[in-house]
Amino acid sequence: MSAQELNATTTRGADRVAEASSEEHRRRRLQIALGVIVTCQLMVIIDATIVNIALARIQSSLHFSASSLAWVQSAYSLAFGGLLLLGGRAGDIFGRLRLFIGGLALFTLASLVAGLAPTAGALVAARAAQGVGAAFAAPASLALLATTFTEGPERQRALGAFSMIAGLGLTLGLILGGLLTTASWRWVFVINVPVGIAVIALARPFLTETPRHPAQFDVTGAIVSTAGMTSLVYGFIRAASDGWSDSLTVVTLAAGVGLLLGLPLIEARAEQPIMPLRLFAERLRAGAYTNMLLMSAAMGSFFFFLSIFLQKVLDLSPLRTGLAFLPMALVQFGGARTAPKLVARFGPKAITAVGTASALVSAVWLTQLDGASSYPGGVVGPLILLGLGIGLAFMPLNMVILAGLPLRDTGSASGLLQCLQQIGLAVGIAVLTTVYGTSLRNSADHPDAGLDPQVQVQVHHELAHGIATSFIVLVAFIAVAFVVAVFVFKNRRPAAAGA
Repeated sequence: MSAQELNATTTRGADRVAEASSEEHRRRRLQIALGVIVTCQLMVIIDATIVNIALARIQSSLHFSASSLAWVQSAYSLAFGGLLLLGGRAGDIFGRLRLFIGGLALFTLASLVAGLAPTAGALVAARAAQGVGAAFAAPASLALLATTFTEGPERQRALGAFSMIAGLGLTLGLILGGLLTTASWRWVFVINVPVGIAVIALARPFLTETPRHPAQFDVTGAIVSTAGMTSLVYGFIRAASDGWSDSLTVVTLAAGVGLLLGLPLIEARAEQPIMPLRLFAERLRAGAYTNMLLMSAAMGSFFFFLSIFLQKVLDLSPLRTGLAFLPMALVQFGGARTAPKLVARFGPKAITAVGTASALVSAVWLTQLDGASSYPGGVVGPLILLGLGIGLAFMPLNMVILAGLPLRDTGSASGLLQCLQQIGLAVGIAVLTTVYGTSLRNSADHPDAGLDPQVQVQVHHELAHGIATSFIVLVAFIAVAFVVAVFVFKNRRPAAAGA
């Protein structure tokens, strides 16, 4: 071999090594970027349920009244759900990375204040601030994922991880809530501080700011959408605690519905609408939004009422109640990891239909609960089926909603997606609470249930009957989602769906 050929061979070898090293570096950066994005999403989703199991200790520590305790949860949901549309569109206009870091910084600081709160009022205010931060960080996180992972297979894997975290967050919140509450209720908030600082520190080095789309901000749309969403979410929250006939419930629900029905008229005339109506132009995306609302309603009510069943009927401690959801979390994790490969092979319609069918069987099974049901015989099976259903269904929904969107709309699409999730959580709990309360006519007539074993058994049966009856509504939510998956979703080549 001549010296010239030797030099050429050496050069080609060096180029291949450099290319391999560059590709490995790119993959490592993308892995860290994905970790940053999904960790932020995990934090804001977990905070929707992590407080549930700690509420009893918070009440005794800060002397909440029975009626005001619900605001520890509601203040977060109200601010989060009410501002999501605004947060999503603001990221499109002002830069998603900027909104991601700013929203997460506010969320982290508010978490510290909540953990140190000396009074009930301070805690509720901190929870509202957490919701404001989450409303700007969460849509930006999904929009950053869509713009960071642009290739088909890479995007599907990233969306699979994001969907897995989004689905697991509510379950993990209950598990972590049970674990942390055993030490102190304050840890359910303080745990966010070191995690938030780490994510903020890694965000700018590993995430790239997206192109801004400067335009005249849709002030009217922002005001109407925020007021409408806040009124609607508050109305459902109040309906769960005060009933549907409560005058303030009726007024806020009517105001929310009226404002949101008028929003399309405003957006149709806006140059840069806060909620572009073109997001609903495609039948597949509209169906995915519908199913996100329905499945979120099912999930929120499921966690809420099954937690009541485990603690009040099966008499489990907060720690054991949290750990009781572990089988669901494990199956959910496996389903979400498998979903991207299945979607690539069979398409989003088939996988969404299978996922909702599994969840539907779980819901029907839960309607059979009674006072004699045990955890192994009556709860584990539905937990596993619902975990599988959520693990399979959520990834295709996220993928379909983001598929084929221009960059200028990814923030709005992400904000609307997560906005529907928050509405769904509030709607599910409100509707099932009404059915549950209607079926519990006699439970309040047994104040000595803890002293008389026979009365206690009777109360357990009545509580179980109320919960099982409310789960009929859970069946209805998931059944409609199944019909949408089968008849509204259309077949689409997997490669195109992941584009």
